[in-house]
Amino acid sequence: MTLEAQIMADLKTAMKAKDRIALEALRAIKTAILNEKTAAGATEMTEARELKLLTKLRKQRVESATIFRDQGRQDLAASEEAQIKIIERYLPAMLSSSEIEIKVKKIIASMGASSMADMGQVMGQATGAMAGRADGKVISEIVRKLLT
Repeated sequence: MTLEAQIMADLKTAMKAKDRIALEALRAIKTAILNEKTAAGATEMTEARELKLLTKLRKQRVESATIFRDQGRQDLAASEEAQIKIIERYLPAMLSSSEIEIKVKKIIASMGASSMADMGQVMGQATGAMAGRADGKVISEIVRKLLT
């Protein structure tokens, strides 16, 4: 079942259950998929593009929740966090810091990277290998730590 078909089925279920937060999150995913499919020069929706799209939506919600919390709007932050949990259902499990570090060490060893000058090449390989399963900021911090 494609992501779009899964979202549509879950959207129907959420409508029947009158789950407002799930509806908001699922409608946002559906809208993002439709926008991506109809964008100028758009090609077929691949699993990688779907993963990138969901990661982007998750990141937006995390940033929004942080801003709301900083502004003292706990109610809005809680709503964003609930939507994050719904979006995460469709994402693969996130890697832990130790798992990321192990993968980055393997990449560094295979490339023969030894200094910060090699960081760009290592980051390119690492983000490609862990796309959607690790935050770029965490990968960057680990790469920087291992190359210094």
